Amino acid sequence: MPTASGKAWTAASFRTNTTDLMAISQPGMMQAGLRNLPGAVIIGGGNIVEAGGSLVGAVGVSGAPGGDADEACAKAGIAAIVDKLDF
Repeated sequence: MPTASGKAWTAASFRTNTTDLMAISQPGMMQAGLRNLPGAVIIGGGNIVEAGGSLVGAVGVSGAPGGDADEACAKAGIAAIVDKLDF
């Protein structure tokens, strides 16, 4: 549970999906320090939720065998309710 909520917090805080953050924070890259921030969980599976052009929250998924599978689950969950979000 802490990993999933950390992924959601990270995505919402940076307004970016954690998979995208992984790509820009690899060792040696300018943003590599993001990985050392307290509370930041930069592993696939944290996805932002947008409605009406605004960030309304984030979803974090953990427990699948890998960040790619966690991200797929997060995207599926968001897709299942996206039509209820627009206001």
